[in-house]
Amino acid sequence: MPIIDLKLPNSILKALRLPQNNLRRDQLRVLKKLLKKARFTAFGQQYRFDEILVSKHPGKKFQEIVPTFNYNKIYSEWWHKTLEGQSDICWPGKIKYYALSSGTSEAASKYIPITNDILKGNKIVMIKQLLSLRSYENIPYASLSKGWLTLGGSTELQKGAGYYAGDLSGITVKKAPFWFQPFYKPGKKIAKQKDWNKKIDEIVEKAPEWDIGFLVGVPAWIQMCVERIVERYKLNNIHELWPNLAFFVHGGVSFEPYKKGFEKMLGKPITYIETYLASEGFIAYQDRQNSPGMRLVTNEHIFMEFVPFDDVNFTPDGDMVEKPQALMLHEVEEGKDYALLISTTAGTWRYLIGDTIRFIDKERSEIIITGRTKHFLSLVGEHLSVDNMNRAIQMAGEKFNICIPEFTVAGVPSGNFFAHQWYVACNDAVDPDQLAQSIDELLKELNDDYAVERKSALREVKLQVLSEQHFMDFMKMKGKIGGQHKFPRVLKGKILEDWQQFLNTVPANKKQFEKSSH
Repeated sequence: MPIIDLKLPNSILKALRLPQNNLRRDQLRVLKKLLKKARFTAFGQQYRFDEILVSKHPGKKFQEIVPTFNYNKIYSEWWHKTLEGQSDICWPGKIKYYALSSGTSEAASKYIPITNDILKGNKIVMIKQLLSLRSYENIPYASLSKGWLTLGGSTELQKGAGYYAGDLSGITVKKAPFWFQPFYKPGKKIAKQKDWNKKIDEIVEKAPEWDIGFLVGVPAWIQMCVERIVERYKLNNIHELWPNLAFFVHGGVSFEPYKKGFEKMLGKPITYIETYLASEGFIAYQDRQNSPGMRLVTNEHIFMEFVPFDDVNFTPDGDMVEKPQALMLHEVEEGKDYALLISTTAGTWRYLIGDTIRFIDKERSEIIITGRTKHFLSLVGEHLSVDNMNRAIQMAGEKFNICIPEFTVAGVPSGNFFAHQWYVACNDAVDPDQLAQSIDELLKELNDDYAVERKSALREVKLQVLSEQHFMDFMKMKGKIGGQHKFPRVLKGKILEDWQQFLNTVPANKKQFEKSSH
């Protein structure tokens, strides 16, 4: 901590030639860096990057000239050419690596271009995040030099016609610096294993040989792995095996629904660090201890725009309109939900990543992830976000002293009106009728639109309690077990039909209770 911590006005900082906290300047510098690097590509030539660079207002000019893209649009118009081996399409050179993303809302499998520039930017952000731990209190610094157990998809890459494709973790490991290899667990051999169950079995067998300081991964799969280790070696908690375990780096989903069950496996408190690392880039990370949000990476390798997530810019199905209102970082407001557009050093341009975020501290550019553009529920105008759902589940779990590690919601008919059907994973004893009523009441407090619609067209809230295994088995059936795969919080269309059919095949003696709140 500094002895004197003064916050000087930007005018004085400028006169003294000291760094200013100017988000607009940082982002415009990033945009210009991207435009200069890509101006001679096919994309840069078509959308007149040179003209944008000499403009007095490059940010606004960029928005005027370059259209917005979702995955299907940018792939069909541009990225497919890179898979065919063409160079200098959206980014200089030839794309040699692609991250395969499961794609919950559009294509079944997305090919996201990965360049050395994007990997370099991601590494710099990771180092910045590690350095931010210096400001944390009571950090066991000895744990920083221990092993990192990272649970991702298989690191074995598929060989294409002049390129490799696979999980981002596989590409990252392949490109990782030599000095990181001794820290990386479970090691290259186990990490290449494609069979998720075999991979977990091998990790469990090797666990006593490792001294782990960090756990890294999606909460559900990390928890399952640690539970297996505790059970296998008849431990009271994981710290009996790994006394130096001090950090859990997580992302992808809200950790709160998992926290209660996760902490049952610990012998002492650990530090939780949230990250926002997508296949498209390292977007944000938690840089303050116990901070409720993450700080956007504003000065490295990603230019960001923010589309208000409302009925003007998005259809009822969550599709963005052709010419949405797009704000730059200095134009956003706290407390509002935005869909995120990114332009990066991998040749993604004004790309709708699919997540919705909310600023909780604009000055520090701190955000929380509130959901997905496709994963919200608004049958009759209730505008129920994943953030609303997470908070209601968390508070209901605390009220009944139960652990709810997974849940999902669907909109269904209820006579001539509508209902919300909740499916909740809970291995603890709970009355589903009381749980449905509690979640309903909490959502009325959290969301005014929901409270209004519960008096009119949204007539019923149904709830079915299942075991966590139901959710795991469905993911396995869909071929999305392990790694970065997450159970969708809102079910619509074909995946809802598949889920309902799956539940109908579950033996009656394995089904649990279903109740509703009218």
